[in-house]
Amino acid sequence: MPFADLHVHTTRSDGSLELEAIPEAAHRGGVEIVAVTDHDRAQPFDEPVVERDGVTLIHGIELRVETNGGQRIDLLGYGLEPSADLEAILDDIQTNRIERGRAIVDCVESRLELDLGVTVASGFGRPHIARAIDAHPDTENGYQDAFDHLIGSDCPCYVPRDVPSFERGRAALTESSRLVSLAHPLRYRDPERALELAADLDAVELQYPYGRDVDTSPVERTIERYDLLTTGGSDAHDEHLGVDGLSRRTYERLGLPT
Repeated sequence: MPFADLHVHTTRSDGSLELEAIPEAAHRGGVEIVAVTDHDRAQPFDEPVVERDGVTLIHGIELRVETNGGQRIDLLGYGLEPSADLEAILDDIQTNRIERGRAIVDCVESRLELDLGVTVASGFGRPHIARAIDAHPDTENGYQDAFDHLIGSDCPCYVPRDVPSFERGRAALTESSRLVSLAHPLRYRDPERALELAADLDAVELQYPYGRDVDTSPVERTIERYDLLTTGGSDAHDEHLGVDGLSRRTYERLGLPT
């Protein structure tokens, strides 16, 4: 059972868990440290770390950036105190998220000839649309069907987001965070290229619920090659924390609060 889950989402982005409910979910999952890493949004508290009901909450973020080769990857920042540049980046992203969300919703509603009844606001993402499709009484499409046939990459209602460059995003997170890590490197189209970028970061996410038969040795070699720290977490978008994460010993190597 992990001691720390350093990759958790809430309703501030595309998770289903309210921020206030994290301590209870952490207790159920047996974890003592939780990093709240919502997509492209800071949390509504100023401190880099807070204590809530016996659980240490680390102020984190998951920031989508684009590399020189056109691949989009995610960076995790921990112990966040947003700089002016990061705040500007996040403001631009949220504006674009709303515009993009409305465009996708309009396309889906037109294509399926129904009203999804969703409100497009800050933090809105495709999972919100997929949940609305899944819950709608007049469609047989499920959550995964929505991604596979409607709103996933290369699907008819997909609209790409505007994101900052890797260089700008990394610089803003380095200024604003105590630690910057590459998220889930084996999920990208070109994991090898993504792992090469880790040389400019502090850490790589090694512990991650990829599923069975996933070879994590490329990540382990990258950590050894560049002398990087190890992060890990469940990437929870629901109420199940501690599905993956770090042992106490591995967490303490990060130099983050306990």
